Amino acid sequence: MKSGPSLALAALLMGAAACAPPPPPARVVVYEQPVPPPPVREVIVAQPGPEFVWIRGHHRWDERNHAYIWVPGHWQAPPSGYHVWREGHWEHHEHAYVWVEGHWS
Repeated sequence: MKSGPSLALAALLMGAAACAPPPPPARVVVYEQPVPPPPVREVIVAQPGPEFVWIRGHHRWDERNHAYIWVPGHWQAPPSGYHVWREGHWEHHEHAYVWVEGHWS
């Protein structure tokens, strides 16, 4: 059985890890399709609380089907210490499109 201070330290470290934003995913580069499709018009449902920010939907690349798939938008509360959502987007590079993941800052 863990002692009080060790248990408190473990809880503190777990809490800090839970508040940190997730690491960025692996880089997505698409060569097969020349242009990602335009965004889908979404119906924004009621805001669940004043601290929530709308994260717009986007097209992601589905490697298995070699096609863009729509990921719907959603409400999200910012992680502790973060306030602004930087939207993800596709960047055009010479012969490919590269997905730049959205993130909190």
